Amino acid sequence: MKDRTLSYSVLIPAFVIVLATTIYPLAYSFVTSFREWDLTKQRRPGSFVGFENYIHAASEGGFQNSLWVTFVFVVTSVILTLVLAMSLALLLRRKGRMHTFTRVILILPFAMSPALIGVSYRFMFNPEFGVLAKGLGAVFPALQGTPWLADPNLAMAILVLTDVWHWTPYMTFMCLGGLASVPSETEEAARIDGASSLRIIFGIILPQMRGVILVVAVLKTIFALKMFDQVVTLTGGGPGTSTETLAFFIFNVGFKWYDMGYASALAWILTAIMMIISIWYVRMLLSERKMATA
Repeated sequence: MKDRTLSYSVLIPAFVIVLATTIYPLAYSFVTSFREWDLTKQRRPGSFVGFENYIHAASEGGFQNSLWVTFVFVVTSVILTLVLAMSLALLLRRKGRMHTFTRVILILPFAMSPALIGVSYRFMFNPEFGVLAKGLGAVFPALQGTPWLADPNLAMAILVLTDVWHWTPYMTFMCLGGLASVPSETEEAARIDGASSLRIIFGIILPQMRGVILVVAVLKTIFALKMFDQVVTLTGGGPGTSTETLAFFIFNVGFKWYDMGYASALAWILTAIMMIISIWYVRMLLSERKMATA
């Protein structure tokens, strides 16, 4: 009995911290999403308005634009990251003379702060003195003086580039861990039978890596949906609203337009989107495991 009491007493501080920093803010924001709260008019939440904030989101152009921008960003960044991470993992799984050095270099982008990455790429793509802008202009003269971040399509491409550059190392090491669990005997038998490298990759390795790939995909999707730091420091949501992701739009609604009720509703819409995607990924993963054990 004393041991059980001691166990509960040790857990109390952790429970209080979780309650104060996670559960209470979530509950408070959920209640706020059903209330009217304009910080320019009142310091505390106003009256209940039901689903008005959610209904407003369904017809509001800014939200629809941010939803489309987020969709484009998530799809492109997730696909590119998965392809690059898996390709690098296949290259790095065989030990060589530069094996350790390559892995150390690979982890450096992930060690950098996302906000710092955004600032760095903003300077590097500056058409007047940016290193990357000058380098691309030297190789391709037609690109000299190109206002990279002033073009909506180029700004989105650069935003995707920074995100892929940042997350590829982390996803590569996850894929490397998955490759370590693939039996080498199967691959060796396929090579003896005369199978090409591509056939081994697509016919043997990737099918056995589907579970790991799904885990990597769900993590990268969640990280991409929450993209905020690099939008702030790299593009500021511009030009116009061409790179205004949903997370950045929620920030603007809450802390620039001071509509906390609407911002809370948008935050819960983003949470619901992440939950739906996560559940879909998990169901795919469970069905994959059932097929593997059958």
